[in-house]
Amino acid sequence: MAEGSDYPGMPRWVKASGLVAAVLILLAATIVVFDIGGPHGPGRHMSPNSEMPPAGDGP
Repeated sequence: MAEGSDYPGMPRWVKASGLVAAVLILLAATIVVFDIGGPHGPGRHMSPNSEMPPAGDGP
């Protein structure tokens, strides 16, 4: 009679977590490479004709 291995292998949840992590990394890399996110920075949510307030603690 052949004896089986004492260690049955990697658990299914570890494989699933690795797959999800790999997909998320691939998605993030795709977004960065193809510049899908658009411009980023403090002026992104301002109207095009408004000016940035001066930097500092205020008046």
